Amino acid sequence: MRPRCASIMTAIVVAGVTGACGSDARQGYAWTSPYRQDIRTISVPVWDNATQVRDIEFQLTEAIIKEVHRSTPWKVVSTGGADTTLSGVITDAQLRKLGTQSVSGLVQELAVDIAVTFEWKESRTGKVLVAKRNFRTSEPFVPAQGAQERLELGERSTIDQMARDIVAELRSSW
Repeated sequence: MRPRCASIMTAIVVAGVTGACGSDARQGYAWTSPYRQDIRTISVPVWDNATQVRDIEFQLTEAIIKEVHRSTPWKVVSTGGADTTLSGVITDAQLRKLGTQSVSGLVQELAVDIAVTFEWKESRTGKVLVAKRNFRTSEPFVPAQGAQERLELGERSTIDQMARDIVAELRSSW
């Protein structure tokens, strides 16, 4: 009888400790969503583009909206009826050489670098919830013979990663 009682007590203690560890995201691990539960809707207007890269603002806005749908409990709505608004400016977009072939000097690997400045605000009060300046993401791709990844693939990969990074910044404070 004693071993069974000890097993039950151990299970109760483990369940209690595990539940306590996962109850508050600000204190460590959590079993609940890391995103604010008091927010139901978010507006994502088309971002501004201060670069020479054509249409990148539309691609990034679309990627952010898809990421919000994919990973948050919020619904994306038009500007007028949203609890919050996520807006931003693409401030830099460029190619960076990562590696060259030793014999010919041809580029083996490039990275697409994108920088943005963004704000996430409560629509009702205007209170800024998150603000980031010069927020950067970079993704490599291989245009060299063999792999022959197109520039568009590198840009798309960087845009998608930037969208994931931006939405991750909207999590509740730890």
